[in-house]
Amino acid sequence: MSQPRHCPAVLIAAPASGQGKTTVTAALARLHRNQGRKVRVFKCGPDFLDPMILERASGAPVYQLDMWMVGEQESRRLLWEAAGEADLILIEGVMGLFDGTPSSADLARHFGVPVLGVIDGTAMAQTFGALALGLARYQPDLPFAGVLANRVGTLRHAQLLEGSLTEGLRWYGALSRETGIELPSRHLGLVQASELNDLDLRLDAAADALASSCEVALPPAVEFAAPDVIAVEPLLAGVRIAVARDEAFAFTYGASLDLLRAMGAELLFFSPIRDAQLPPADSLYLPGGYPELHHVALSQNTTMLAAIRAHHAAGKPMLAECGGMLYLLDSLTDVEGTRAELVGLLAGDAVMQKRLAALALQAVELPEGSLRGHTYHHSLTSTELEPIARGLSPNGGRGAEAVYREGRMTASYVHFYFPSNPSAIAALFVPDLQAAFASKSNRRTAAPTLDRVSSGNTLSNVGAGLLAKWP
Repeated sequence: MSQPRHCPAVLIAAPASGQGKTTVTAALARLHRNQGRKVRVFKCGPDFLDPMILERASGAPVYQLDMWMVGEQESRRLLWEAAGEADLILIEGVMGLFDGTPSSADLARHFGVPVLGVIDGTAMAQTFGALALGLARYQPDLPFAGVLANRVGTLRHAQLLEGSLTEGLRWYGALSRETGIELPSRHLGLVQASELNDLDLRLDAAADALASSCEVALPPAVEFAAPDVIAVEPLLAGVRIAVARDEAFAFTYGASLDLLRAMGAELLFFSPIRDAQLPPADSLYLPGGYPELHHVALSQNTTMLAAIRAHHAAGKPMLAECGGMLYLLDSLTDVEGTRAELVGLLAGDAVMQKRLAALALQAVELPEGSLRGHTYHHSLTSTELEPIARGLSPNGGRGAEAVYREGRMTASYVHFYFPSNPSAIAALFVPDLQAAFASKSNRRTAAPTLDRVSSGNTLSNVGAGLLAKWP
């Protein structure tokens, strides 16, 4: 049996969203990385954009932690594995510290990770201490490390904030609002890391500013218990999956892609904006992103539109999530009213809204099994298609998102977390019998055989079960 591992760790949280948690977490990651330490960062909850920034800051992959969507056991495994290689583990919280069920505080308490409270000090003096005390004492059993002030004005302002702390609360320093390190945002959150040409300069500036205001020391080590060992079956052995990846489609969970590879799939990345054709693939994955910012360019790439239609006409599997689903509609109209015709495999149209349309965790019962994920979008879609399923929020959040199916194409606003049900995900991507065996006979690589994907579980059995469920 594997032994527990120990690693310094802290969870960065705040009284509310918009306090600058990502900026502070990124600054801490870059600061310790610049000092030669190996830093692993995690993000609480279903978020795609913050991890992009945190990956650049830390130089290591960033995964999600969540007691419901990811699950306790998978979260434990991710932390335990990180503790085996890192000098420091940072976890960025979601929303306010106690918001949601489960909350960031629930995760911190469950794994024994102390909380670093980030409070926006703008237009505040001694009240800072009251907020800090509330975060630290609201739940007496919550491990609490201390507080850090963000968006501080002058040195005198920082001193007032530090002086307001009571009951031995530790001061972790301050970040100034004058250093030009704030990260820009748009309607779904932070601007993608790949779009910020000066991101490394911002991160280094934030790290330097933090180092000048506090003692750079590691937090105490946390013990991370070993997880149960769960074997991953090679249910997608030899299956080639084309995955859209560019500035329009970038919302993928690292753990989901890792799972596809662990099940034996070969991932072939392509750009729906720039590439003329799909890679030679058995299946297609269209994740979410910002198609509304690139819908005209997407509509002008007519050879790619035709290639995706041909993929569907050939009866090959396709999964489209949120922005990927919008791409499959007849048209997409942005907030300025510019309309672009797109793939046209789903009969319907989408129009971007200036306000949030849906935000919620989602559990979906598909014919292949139950999957967990989340929804977060600013568009409204009109269609006469009948869904095969609808999502259910575990905590009463808005959105009972529809899941549509046409042949082997499955599309929804829901971003699925693949490890929540590996066999269901495999069923969505595995080719039908004819395509699978044709692919096998034409392939000359040393990939795992397609005849048997696991002990007692042949591709014939998987395919036969799937074909019985699809029209």
